[in-house]
Amino acid sequence: MPAPKKFSRDQLQTAALALVDEHGLAGLTMRNLAAELGTGAMTIYNYVNGREELEELLAAAVMSQAQWAETDGGWDTQVAAIAEGMWRAVRAHPHAIPLILTRRSFDLSTLAPAEALLQALSRTGRSGRELLVAFRAVSGYITGCAQAELTSPLSAATASMVAERIAALPAGQFPKLIEIAQVAADSDPQDEFRDGLQLILTGLKV
Repeated sequence: MPAPKKFSRDQLQTAALALVDEHGLAGLTMRNLAAELGTGAMTIYNYVNGREELEELLAAAVMSQAQWAETDGGWDTQVAAIAEGMWRAVRAHPHAIPLILTRRSFDLSTLAPAEALLQALSRTGRSGRELLVAFRAVSGYITGCAQAELTSPLSAATASMVAERIAALPAGQFPKLIEIAQVAADSDPQDEFRDGLQLILTGLKV
């Protein structure tokens, strides 16, 4: 008979997220996770077989945090609410974004936001390949927007500094780059996300 497990899945995910939030992906090791939980490294192998499963567990932990308010509005209002809930979950854990992009989980709590988004998009009358394309457009925007905001040269953390450097570029050669760099220094991430999403939703109405 196998020994009873000392920790719940939620405890494992919470500890793993705390490590990555503080130390980045490099800090996510069996040894560090075990220390966070106050146990030995070999104990973690009772829950995951190795690094890949540990990363899948972490990706699931992030996406399972996606929450949104139910709405009685049209499909576009519903899509917007779900998309923003997913965006907030992803951007809350910037170091985990590479795993969100590369790891797939079949954990039910992880799949729930994707199913909700598909259900909302299907209200446009799309199905099959058209539904797939719409889903990829919206979900790609969600992760791409979070990644661009937090890790790009024009991210909120560096926008002011970058704006100054870009402002010194030849204005005749880089006028539009200078323009958006100046705007990015004072831009609100939530407003940017919502406005960009509206562009996609407008396209889906065609």
